[in-house]
Amino acid sequence: MTRVLILNGPNLGRLGVREPDVYGAASYADLVAAGERWGAENDLEVQVRQTDDESELVGWLHGAVDDGAHVVLNPAAFTHYSYALRDAAAQVTKAGLLLVEVHLSNPAAREEFRHNSVIGGVATGTVAGFGFDSYRLAVLAIVSRLAA
Repeated sequence: MTRVLILNGPNLGRLGVREPDVYGAASYADLVAAGERWGAENDLEVQVRQTDDESELVGWLHGAVDDGAHVVLNPAAFTHYSYALRDAAAQVTKAGLLLVEVHLSNPAAREEFRHNSVIGGVATGTVAGFGFDSYRLAVLAIVSRLAA
């Protein structure tokens, strides 16, 4: 069965509590349940993870390469400055795996410091601005690419 990791960076464990006007009212537990449902609907093994620790997120990307898992990645604040995360993400795509960068909000429509993504240049694609639906669309993009 095809594996997909939905990996989330800092503060995303606070979904539903942190700035619901920006990030929505659904919780992290809701995201986990939705990810598992999207996996079941598309014959994928989906695992959802979240960490506030940059090195743990880098390690998960290394593990994705080693295990042959595709990745949906919401790097959160690491999007804008983590070259360590960017280099780990590049290893995913260079291994022939898909990596879709995801954002709940649209970073380009927010503060200027959020406009730059160091991840986007090494990602297969980016989905942003659709709330939880960004994740669903990213999973569907992986399904579509694999079917092509």
